[in-house]
Amino acid sequence: MFKEQIKSWYKKNEPAIKETVDTIVFVVVMVIIIRFFVGEIRWIPSGSMRPTLLEGDRIFVERFSRFYKTPERGDVMVFYPPSTELQNTPLKLFARLTGFFCKDIAYIKRVVGMPGDKFEIKFDKTGKGMVYINDKPYEEKYIKSVYDYSICTEAMYCGPFTIPEGEYFMMGDNRGNSQDSRYWGTLKEDRFIGKAVFLFWPFNRVKTLR
Repeated sequence: MFKEQIKSWYKKNEPAIKETVDTIVFVVVMVIIIRFFVGEIRWIPSGSMRPTLLEGDRIFVERFSRFYKTPERGDVMVFYPPSTELQNTPLKLFARLTGFFCKDIAYIKRVVGMPGDKFEIKFDKTGKGMVYINDKPYEEKYIKSVYDYSICTEAMYCGPFTIPEGEYFMMGDNRGNSQDSRYWGTLKEDRFIGKAVFLFWPFNRVKTLR
């Protein structure tokens, strides 16, 4: 009796059910296409990119440029750090492509060292920190303070060393409060998600990012 009622209900509502399913499938496919080929919205959870980005900021991360160019020095990039194990099961891939139930941890930092660069962090007698690229000081106007650098230890990656091909040295603008390449080493190119290009919330801080 119950099965007959279900069949009867389904026949009466079949057109509406099919339309709903088609709509859901269409929306999911469009979300995947937009996130994979165009971009996505992210929010900033920490102060590691201060003063450029603050906690709670909303940004747009574009993904289309990765199909025809590699990151440039100074780009603000979203990526999966080496500590994030990326599983490629159908469920995990679906989560990353759509953003639904995705628990993979992503970071946002700035590209400071490029493939082939000789990289080093030096400190002067006053405690001022400075990045050296190919033995030349690299001026960075966007960082919070040259005096906020965390002091390098033997366990950190402060150089001098040459960055391998296909890898990048990532750093937060808040040099005293950022878990970046100084702690976990260079980042492989295939870990990048996209480039942060626009801060759209809050409205009083709307700006392009560079």
